[in-house]
Amino acid sequence: MSFPVDDSVVESALVALAVSSAVLLLLSAVALPWFISRLPPDYFTHPQRNRWLSKLAPHWAFPLLIVKNGLGVLLAIAGILMLVLPGQGLLTLVVALSILDFPGKYRFERWLLHRPRVFRVLNWIRTKLKCPPFERPTQQ
Repeated sequence: MSFPVDDSVVESALVALAVSSAVLLLLSAVALPWFISRLPPDYFTHPQRNRWLSKLAPHWAFPLLIVKNGLGVLLAIAGILMLVLPGQGLLTLVVALSILDFPGKYRFERWLLHRPRVFRVLNWIRTKLKCPPFERPTQQ
């Protein structure tokens, strides 16, 4: 049993996919370098992460944690989409992981940064923005 498909529906879906792909490409080209340049050079090697949320008043900390993790989830979804659509999927996922809070995060980040291509591209972006390169994390 097959359902009749209207050509205009298929055409609309393809146009929506093309537009969303172009928007993701432009957003990643602007947002990723900005996020990468804001991370300190020892972000992936420093044993004690900056817990800036814990220094805030309790009525601000929880809403900001929600916003921070919401942004991380959106970037992770965009990164996964960009693995098959045009865009910088792996770099978007690295930035999303640096924003998100989840168990095993730091070990996973170090594992990901041990991929030579990922580490090289991140430092290339930092060099272009006149930021010091990331320190290479130790394998664990």
